[in-house]
Amino acid sequence: MPALQRTEARTRAHLIDVHGYQLDLDLTRGEDVFGCTTVIRFSCARPGADTFLDLRPAALNRVVLNGRPLDPAGLDDHRLALTDLAAENELLVEADMAYSRTGEGLHRFTDPTDDARYVYAACGPDHAPRMFPCFDQPDLKAPFTVAVTAPPEWTVLANAAGEARGAGRWEFAPTLPISTYLVTVVGGPLHSVHDEHDGIPLGLHCRRSLAADLDREADELFEVTRASFDRLHELFAERYVFGRYDQAFVPELNWGAMENPGCVVFAEEALFHSPPTEAQRTQRAVVVAHEMAHMWFGDLVTMRWWDDLWLNESFAEYLGFRIAAENTRFTDAWTGFAVARKHFGFDADQRPTTHPVAATGLESLSEAMANFDGIAYAKGAAVLRQLVAWLGDEAFFAGVNAHLARHRFGNAELADLLDALAAASGRDVHGWAELWLRTSGMDSLRVERGTLVATGTRPHLVAVGVFDGEPPVLRDRHDLEVPPGGRIALPEPARGGPPQTASAPPAHSFTSEATSARPGGGREREAGFVLPNLGDLTWAKVRLDDSSWREVARTLSRIADPETRAVLWSIARDMVRDADLAPRAYLDLVAEHLPAERLDSIVEAVLTFAGTRVVDSYLPPDERPAGHELLAGVGRRLLDAPDAAPGLRLAALRATIDNAVGDPAGLEKLLAGADLGTELRWAALTRLAAGDAIDDDRLAAELAADPSSSAHLGAATARAALPGAEAKERAWGVLFGADAPSTYVLAATARGFWQSGATEEYVRRYFADVAGVGERGDIVAMTLGGRALFPVGHSTPGTVRAAEECLAGPDLTPALRRALADQLDELHRAVRIRAAG
Repeated sequence: MPALQRTEARTRAHLIDVHGYQLDLDLTRGEDVFGCTTVIRFSCARPGADTFLDLRPAALNRVVLNGRPLDPAGLDDHRLALTDLAAENELLVEADMAYSRTGEGLHRFTDPTDDARYVYAACGPDHAPRMFPCFDQPDLKAPFTVAVTAPPEWTVLANAAGEARGAGRWEFAPTLPISTYLVTVVGGPLHSVHDEHDGIPLGLHCRRSLAADLDREADELFEVTRASFDRLHELFAERYVFGRYDQAFVPELNWGAMENPGCVVFAEEALFHSPPTEAQRTQRAVVVAHEMAHMWFGDLVTMRWWDDLWLNESFAEYLGFRIAAENTRFTDAWTGFAVARKHFGFDADQRPTTHPVAATGLESLSEAMANFDGIAYAKGAAVLRQLVAWLGDEAFFAGVNAHLARHRFGNAELADLLDALAAASGRDVHGWAELWLRTSGMDSLRVERGTLVATGTRPHLVAVGVFDGEPPVLRDRHDLEVPPGGRIALPEPARGGPPQTASAPPAHSFTSEATSARPGGGREREAGFVLPNLGDLTWAKVRLDDSSWREVARTLSRIADPETRAVLWSIARDMVRDADLAPRAYLDLVAEHLPAERLDSIVEAVLTFAGTRVVDSYLPPDERPAGHELLAGVGRRLLDAPDAAPGLRLAALRATIDNAVGDPAGLEKLLAGADLGTELRWAALTRLAAGDAIDDDRLAAELAADPSSSAHLGAATARAALPGAEAKERAWGVLFGADAPSTYVLAATARGFWQSGATEEYVRRYFADVAGVGERGDIVAMTLGGRALFPVGHSTPGTVRAAEECLAGPDLTPALRRALADQLDELHRAVRIRAAG
């Protein structure tokens, strides 16, 4: 199906106005297809003109336009020409539609636990025509009236309130005007929990084999839902308008969640089939608030075209973290943003494929799909945090509410929001946006000889913290507006004091380069440091002066404020990626300070980066076993801490397992001990498989003992990790064979493939075979091209050359080209870091 072009969308939006859709779905026609009868009523501004309908059917059976039959054979490349339109039109389309196995369209899933069938619609960008015929662009909003025929034992949900009309027949009220990509249907033998808050009916839903998980989590989910509604009703002048509020946890969803009005769908991993850390609970609260914020920003008012998707995602991301931190028990949400989520954007903004937050020039939907990235989400949220600080809450939300009132149930562009914010604040918001939203890349804030030096083109509102004492304490705070290229003198922390004896190096450490030792084992104590961007208010690279960094390297774990520790770990991460801090020195910092950390969001983020990037990519192969042993030792020290909370112990146990290279006896001891939960159990089995310590028979026996879908995915990873030639070829067939599995199985298989150090032959085969996956869809292309299978651990000049040759090919889709280009940049970075030592 050709990607919709902006010019086509603009022409069609000027020509037609859609009054409403009636969808009648028959979900009783077997495993492969469902029936879809659609009636669309729309007007045409120029009677006699032509347009086209978007439709991707398994079989197009009947089309009638204004009583005139159209030839179904006229469907060409998933577009159906509609000619000689009247002023008012009625279009009837009867079609058989194919169920999706990749989370695009109406996805069908069979639960391996009890063989029950489930469906849900994921109509996000470009996928609605896989479910129903439509004019698929965000600015042709319309009410949808949906009816569904389903197996009699099913419960069916949709965007509006509905009820069963006899066995298996469900009818739903018309929705308010919404975009096609926001339409959903969820069906199956669902387990449901209901509540009500502030006059809004609430529902939580999942497949019945996860009933115990939902029942266990329902109280917390409702608590966060209620708190989010209360806060959003305080911030927004208009109440929630879409009636009931269902939250359905569905299998094999390609996104963390999708903001369908009235019926949000979440990836069912959010029900925590395995025990979660507190960081995971915090992130779930953020996502619940994020999706609810979309009910206003995205659903009530929708972007006109996809280059303004930041109006959806950045705003919801900002409010998700803010509401979680201010209105739920998850008060450390912004700390998690600083140490983990923000790097989703940091990494994207430093690649050659970076783009402005408010992207311009996106002429096709295919191009826009590639921009659902860390810039649209994390950077956009950070930039909005800076804007709110600059305008103040009162002016910001006054402008937002004026914008929502002006465009309710319609569409808007960036300029519309900026006009509203400028009118409410009296400030040059358009000029601010040119600097912050229309440019790409990162500025820097660097401390040099007592001076804060800014490089770049943007002004920054920052707080500068001055720390001194033992342990370090914030002694002074300076709120500054730093102009582009500005230089501002800073107060210095206290200096001097008695000599401080250097501590003994941690067990299994590399030679530390994180501190500077003096002859004779002593070092002059440099008490204090200066930290730009205290509170993580802006978006910029931050570097400390040498003396401040040495003091941070000595005292990091003794700083009381968790967000300050998170910012400092974030600086260290960025220093490693820029080759300003050697990988070995970063690992020494981890070994020295992480065992004293008690916030599991920091522990998880640091250990994940240390393992998957620093050890597996930035270190030479012969040093990687020692690097994994160091990280496993950190995990064991955290586990041994008497005051470790359950979430911290889980994060430590995960790190211990992930880094247990060459320790089959230790892994078997863990497996024979207390219940690890499905996720960690299969992580341990995968490590054993990668080390050739267990075989297929053992994996089959483990899967027979726990046939859940989570275990099936764990088994896919473990089987791919087996080092034998037969196992690798079998995994390759799963990844690139003709019988494509779900994207979840693809991702699970890809995660295991390189864990046993597959040969260079497979690196060559990867670049030969990956070019063809773009034909299987953007999600598959991004999964295999950039998220899971790219051989980033093979950070050699030869792999770089192979990747460059692959990218030079002419037939890559935009999504695949972007995924490969991003990973090539990671390879270049890893090669530079290793060359720098």
